[in-house]
This record gives sequence, C-alpha cells and structure tokens, in this order.
Amino acid sequence: MHHEISKGLFDMFPMEDKTDFYSAYLYMKYADHFLHQGALSMGMAGREPKRKIDEALVEMIKFHIQEISEVGMSRETNVYHGKLVRTKDASQLVSQKGDLTLPLSESVVPFKLARDVILKNPESIAVGTCPCRMVSGNPCLPEPMEVCMFVGEPFASFIAEQNPYYRKTTQEEAVHIIETTHKQGCVHSAFFKKDMGNRFYAICNCCKCCCLGVKIWNMTGGSYPYFTASGYVSTVDASKCDGCGICADDLCPFNAISLDEEANIAVIDFEKCLGCGVCDSICPTGALQLRREPAKGEPLDIQALK
Repeated sequence: MHHEISKGLFDMFPMEDKTDFYSAYLYMKYADHFLHQGALSMGMAGREPKRKIDEALVEMIKFHIQEISEVGMSRETNVYHGKLVRTKDASQLVSQKGDLTLPLSESVVPFKLARDVILKNPESIAVGTCPCRMVSGNPCLPEPMEVCMFVGEPFASFIAEQNPYYRKTTQEEAVHIIETTHKQGCVHSAFFKKDMGNRFYAICNCCKCCCLGVKIWNMTGGSYPYFTASGYVSTVDASKCDGCGICADDLCPFNAISLDEEANIAVIDFEKCLGCGVCDSICPTGALQLRREPAKGEPLDIQALK
C-alpha cells in the first residue's frame, strides 16, 4: 500500500516536473519540520518539532525553503501562495462530489504559477494537526488542533499514510471544521503550490498568532505576496455600529480595523482588508459585513466559476 500511494503521487507529475515529487514528499511527510524551519528563516522563535528526523532531511527542508523564498517576492515567480475564501466558498471546496478540473484566471488567483483547481476523488480528505500551531511557543488552540485539510488525491491518502499527525475524514466533518474555526476567528485559506502539481491541494484555517503565512504578511506589510484577497472587503454600517471596539481589539487577522474614538465607529483600512470575513461573524451588532469588491479580485466560488 505504501508503495502504491507514493507511486500515485509520483505519477501525478508530468515528466518535466518529476523532481517536484521529492519536494512534495518532504513537505507532506514532515510538515512540522517544514514550518519550524520556515519560522526560523524569518527570525521567529518557536517550539522544536516533537519528531526527531535525520539532519540530512533537515538540510533538504532548509534548501527547499530557501528556493521558495528566493522566488517569493514577485507574483510572477511565487510558487507557494494562498487564496482567502469565505466560509461558504471553503465549504464548497471540500464538498465536491465528482472530479473537477478548473483552471483559474489571474483575476481569481493573481499568480503566474500554481492556480488550477484539479480535484481527483474530492471526497477523499485528510485532516491533521496544524503544523504552525504545533511549533508555536503558545498555540491558540488545544490539542489535537486538527484544522488543516488536504483535499483530493493523491494528497489526502499520501499524507494520511505518511504523516502520523493526519488522518482520513469525511466531507461532513471537513465542513464542520470550517464552520467551527470561522466562529473561533480563523481565516480560511485555499493553498496552491508548484510542488503540488501547480494546483490547489489544501485548506488551512489560520490565525494571526501562530500561522506563519499570516505572520509573514503582517510583518512585511503585505509586500511579500503570500496571500491574495477573497474578492470581498469589509464594510461598516454606521447605523448599527455602537463603537464597542471588539473588532478593533486585535480581532482582525490583518490589522485592518481601527476605532475612531471621536466618532465612536469602526473604520476599515481598505488596503489592508483581505475580505476574510472574520469580523462580520463576530460583530455583536451586525454592523460589519462583507461586500463584493472588484478591486480585490474574483472570489474562488466553485459554483459560480463552473
């Protein structure tokens, strides 16, 4: 079985990209070490992974991270990125009932590489412990922190078999995880990676305190093009906002909300807002809502795109 699953991953890559198999193998099997080394490369401290691996594997992971960082500063060359999606759109991605091939335009995912949605056996899903939170010094979720999902084949079967922190799950549980983490203030990110066949492969439910991608985005002010907006932006209904400040009190994952104390109203920073939808679900008065914004690109809405 192990041989068949690894061969399935290897066979996914066309002949000219067969070397990407090794990066995909390393990334999925040792995701905790991958994120730990990624954090160290950005000068962020954290916990050592519980698993001990050979130093040669660590050096290979460091080399892979260096390759990603060298091409990551431009949307023309970036090979590892996430598209923010609303709860509804994230749920669609884990609820497909048949194979799907959907090339996405740059208006949806504005990167030259890795932007196809190719789902083979989409009902096959693996869920596992978030590697960012695993290596965080103070993780925001209790164990087992199972909030990261690999969708479709060959990814789900490979990581469930090769990584002890992942297991197979159902589409129903996947939707439940997305809905639950949304209520907890997490951002849904659909990830694309060249080393995963230039396609969508996973949904992560990210926070600003532990998740490396969000921390890098905030640390660089978005100059490192790691994320792309959902296609929406948050708006404030002044007639409903009572200036409670809950949304401005470190709630927004991208620091896009402040409180105008003189006017006693929440204020949205249009440039910083990526339309994740965290604020509209937590606002007690319903004053914050997402609206469609063409300047933020097209949503990754499977039904609409099909």
